[in-house]
Amino acid sequence: MEQLNLTQEWDKVFPQSEKVDHCKVTFHNRYGITLAADMYVPKNAEGKLPALAVSGPFGAVKEQSSGLYAQKMAELGFLTLAFDPSYTGESGGTPRYVASPDINTEDFCAAVDFLSVQDNVDPEKIGIIGICGWGGMALNAAANDTRIKATVASTMYDMTRVSAKGYFDAEDSEEARYEKRKALNAQRTADYKSGTYARAGGVVDPLPEDAPFFVKDYYDYYKTSRGYHARSLNSNQGWNVTSSLSFMNMPILQYSHEIRSAVLLIHGEKAHSCYFSRDAFEKLAGDNKELLIIPGAVHTDLYDRLDVIPFDKMEAFFRQYMG
Repeated sequence: MEQLNLTQEWDKVFPQSEKVDHCKVTFHNRYGITLAADMYVPKNAEGKLPALAVSGPFGAVKEQSSGLYAQKMAELGFLTLAFDPSYTGESGGTPRYVASPDINTEDFCAAVDFLSVQDNVDPEKIGIIGICGWGGMALNAAANDTRIKATVASTMYDMTRVSAKGYFDAEDSEEARYEKRKALNAQRTADYKSGTYARAGGVVDPLPEDAPFFVKDYYDYYKTSRGYHARSLNSNQGWNVTSSLSFMNMPILQYSHEIRSAVLLIHGEKAHSCYFSRDAFEKLAGDNKELLIIPGAVHTDLYDRLDVIPFDKMEAFFRQYMG
């Protein structure tokens, strides 16, 4: 495996809990990329525990929302793993700052590989939590990985849909996609000539006065002390521009209707992105699927607002379907 340089001091955007033990771990996916993760274990836990792998949001790092979710679920009795996706944060992979619907789905499955062989984990009780863009990846992983017993997608984005069709499907035409592809492929040529990868930029800064609300929502998390982190793509220079190409061409929710395991979709009523969860829920089949809409909540409320994120509901859901 790649040798990663892992930060050992606590550098999260949330305070450390005295109720759980924390350590850094690494594991590899089937493409040979080494992933960095924070493992959270309930203090004084005994025997084999139910386990959860957590990642997201899209462009965030494990020191932000996913770590908060993981630590909180560990307080509730689960062994949890918050990981940085391939090519980001402290995880390996080159070139840096590239996303892939296939590799990033695989990252979840690789986390399940790792959890399945831990002495203190019950391999029959493994679930996953995906936040924002990794909510879509989590659903894709659940469609393909029968070891996953239950999935929570929180404030979910389908990154392939928004890349191919634009927000609210406003650019859903062959012509619009063609123009995007022309620009992205021209960027590929420019990148190859320069030997570097142009970055798309993270959340806009300074914030324009006329910015849409959802941009202000992101700014309030990623660009302020609330959620800023030095390794977060959204807090800084963003993804490689050309990352969008594969997302335009590979819809990740193609087989979501075939997910047999339990799924809980959680979204804020006022979130600009709520349509992703509402539409995804319509495709799911079976009586073990749920859509929970949080009244009054916006997209980033489900990133870190402990008074908004329904951890009690999530605990009950995982206990019901993982035993």
